[in-house]
Amino acid sequence: MKVILPLAGLGTRLRPHTYTRPKALLNVGGKPMLSHVLDRLKGLEAEETIFIVGHLGEQIEDWVRTHYPVPARFLVQEEMLGQSDAIALARPFVDGPVLILFADTIFETDFKEMRETSLDGLIYVKEVEDPSRFGVVLVEKGLITRLVEKPSTPISNLAVIGLYYLADSGLMFECIEEQMASGRKELGEYFLAEALQMMVDRGARLGTVPVEVWEDCGKPETLLATNRYLLEKAGPQRVKAEDSVIIQPVAIAESATVRNSVIGPYVSVAEKGVILSSVIRDSIIDEGARIERAILSQSLIGPKAEVRGDYAHLDVGDSCRVNLS
Repeated sequence: MKVILPLAGLGTRLRPHTYTRPKALLNVGGKPMLSHVLDRLKGLEAEETIFIVGHLGEQIEDWVRTHYPVPARFLVQEEMLGQSDAIALARPFVDGPVLILFADTIFETDFKEMRETSLDGLIYVKEVEDPSRFGVVLVEKGLITRLVEKPSTPISNLAVIGLYYLADSGLMFECIEEQMASGRKELGEYFLAEALQMMVDRGARLGTVPVEVWEDCGKPETLLATNRYLLEKAGPQRVKAEDSVIIQPVAIAESATVRNSVIGPYVSVAEKGVILSSVIRDSIIDEGARIERAILSQSLIGPKAEVRGDYAHLDVGDSCRVNLS
């Protein structure tokens, strides 16, 4: 089996953090987003992992080759034409079963169903309250009958989490080729849901696997929510800090400096981060960032950024109201 990881998206909802770094390398829960995804694939022993990269893709290749010595191939999606266009680039290198994973989500599954299924494919799903934001599937008698990308009229509350197993990659690529040749786009993009629907229409038996945990990393607020989930799952960690109060859970890199501060809960501090005389909660502090005399909450601080505050000197009389925000 081979794995395809489409990573070429521009990450526009996470700007300015994605102007100089691909979304997959943003830190969450103490390490890059992509690291969490690859950790979940370790037990599969894939023959090869194919990374579809775009803008700043060389950063992803350098990072993978440095931190994950797995059989890997890197292909460049030159134009952002959608999911199916990205996956089609892997066709010359894939023959047989394939696992497709969009790496801006964190999921929990043991892949047991994938190993045991006799179906033509499996799509991993989660029940959601607002299905209009996602691709969804309609299931009858255990098999998928319809796939719709961001339906205006809800047909199901089973959202596709961006994880797909297909036993017959050849049929998938044939349907993608037909989809693109006939120009079946939505909002200027070729969505994988359309190609999968074509597979169903041709008789492919696709089932679903529900997951309990699916955490999104696509927007600042969801990235912070995923950070909270990962830190809670990891539990209390030993950290190095001087004259400081640490409120678990947190993830503070060994090379980070924390002094005279209150940190946590839900704070990730990457390598060589510096925090001095500050109060920080529910935030992600990236590599080499420096925070001095600041109070931060629900904040994303990028690599080598500097945030400096100052103390106020007040002489406040009775019944006064002071707002320093």
